[in-house]
Amino acid sequence: MGRRWRDGHGELVVSGGGGGPSVRVPLEIATSYRARTKGLLGRDFIDGAILLSPAGSVHTFRMRMPIDVAYLDRHLRVIAVRTMSPGRLGMPRLRARHVVEAGAGVMSEWGVREGARVEVAVSGS
Repeated sequence: MGRRWRDGHGELVVSGGGGGPSVRVPLEIATSYRARTKGLLGRDFIDGAILLSPAGSVHTFRMRMPIDVAYLDRHLRVIAVRTMSPGRLGMPRLRARHVVEAGAGVMSEWGVREGARVEVAVSGS
């Protein structure tokens, strides 16, 4: 079930738990080596989230802000969610195929938690 995206924009769709409404979040998609390497480096803020794919781990060296990190398996199910301060090296997750990064604290508001399933809706441009 390989997923192929290109660098660009879309939406992260978090299904509402218990029949609640879904949450749609602006999403940057970083799939090229260059885009994944840059990620959130040098930014003070992100509106929404960024998807790094493929990715199984991240670091926050040279970052200016703490971030939430969600590790996703190949079915886009959340394996783990961690908050990382700048200057940290995240533990690799063996089953992780994709990583979503966002500002610290927002993932719990969106309903992104271990076991949740998300979708990536790509913008047509």
